[in-house]
Amino acid sequence: MDIIVVGLNHRTAPIEIREKLSISDAQLREALIRLKSCHGIDEGLILSTCNRVEVCAAVQHIPTGFQRIKEFFEDHHTGLSHEEWNAYLYLYSEDEAIRHVFRVASSLDSMVIGEPQVLGQLKEAFDVAMRQKATGVILNKVFRKAISVAKRVRTETKIAENAVSISFAAVELAKKIFGRLDGKEALLVGAGEMAELAVRHLVDNGVKKVMITTRNFDNAIDLAKRFNGIPLRLEEFPRYLAEADILICSTGASHYVITEYHISQAIQRRKNRPIFLIDISVPRNIDPRVNRIDNVFLYNIDDLQLIVDANLEGRQKEALKAEEIVSEELTGMNQWLKSLEVVPTITALRTKAEDIRRMEVAKFLAKLGELTPEQRETVEGLAASIINKLLHSPLVVLKDEARSENGARYAEAVRRLFNLDKDLPHSPHRTASEKEDAADPGEEKA
Repeated sequence: MDIIVVGLNHRTAPIEIREKLSISDAQLREALIRLKSCHGIDEGLILSTCNRVEVCAAVQHIPTGFQRIKEFFEDHHTGLSHEEWNAYLYLYSEDEAIRHVFRVASSLDSMVIGEPQVLGQLKEAFDVAMRQKATGVILNKVFRKAISVAKRVRTETKIAENAVSISFAAVELAKKIFGRLDGKEALLVGAGEMAELAVRHLVDNGVKKVMITTRNFDNAIDLAKRFNGIPLRLEEFPRYLAEADILICSTGASHYVITEYHISQAIQRRKNRPIFLIDISVPRNIDPRVNRIDNVFLYNIDDLQLIVDANLEGRQKEALKAEEIVSEELTGMNQWLKSLEVVPTITALRTKAEDIRRMEVAKFLAKLGELTPEQRETVEGLAASIINKLLHSPLVVLKDEARSENGARYAEAVRRLFNLDKDLPHSPHRTASEKEDAADPGEEKA
């Protein structure tokens, strides 16, 4: 059984292609049923987000698996020609496929390295696939391990620390100045997208009151409703500056909307309590001379971008550590997959030996006639002891070699020596519990 991944993402395909191939939440269950029904696909999982659409599958034959998934995409999106999207696809198999899944879960393959959303999306996709019985022993193991790897990456590296967006960088700076934001008040002047995002982050971090003013008072009212804030008319906001611990300015004005005089008056009324100013406007709307006033902290978009760039560089360094973790975990995953080739052989060998023992003991007991229970038990014990001693060495070697490069060769040799191939169809008579027993003990369940 091999693992493959077929898909496209933000690096390989433009949004126009990604959105055409995307699979909505409403379509996912039906899509999984269709995927699982494809000949050659034993297990499957679909991950569809704004940045990627990909299928991970367990297959018996890699080229056939690739072809079936391409046909699945084509059938699912009947209005899209093969030529339109095929060139954007990536195709991974075996080690590359598992590494890719681990990297996606750990946000190493994300547009913003370290972002947490993709792990939640992957967990949800895995959960849906399991509920639809589209996954089995192989993919269940891979994705449980992927979730475990992602958690280890976040625990052992700083890949998710530090702000990597302008709006979040502003919030992180505010935290450094005030220690904590619980109970603070904010004033939003203007309605730029980054300013709105910054306010949203501030509210999420405990800011208790948001005042909002824009040139169009109706827009201020609409925004205030979204943040449970207070709308102000533009000409009124200077009177409220003293109440604001944090001021975010983002207007389309070509001049300074907030002057040194405005802030000097506000800081006096605040009795020199600190005020944090974020100017995300281009051109700037806050007079930079306000920085000369004690307890006034002004940052513009270039200041914030420098912080973001530095933090991104820091995340890149942490990503190298994360890649090492992925490689280490990949080794363990590969060892487990190799052991799957040996487990059916061990099971078949034990089964065949037990069948022989039962038949031969039955023949022997029939010839002996009446025996006491103690005598029958002695005969049974003797036969079992002979079988166990005979199998001990080959089973020890098989188990020792199960996770090595030679595991498959040893399994093949045992199958031929004991004529086991007829007892090893693709193990349909192996129970789910027998298969799961091949998994590492204590493996985290999703």
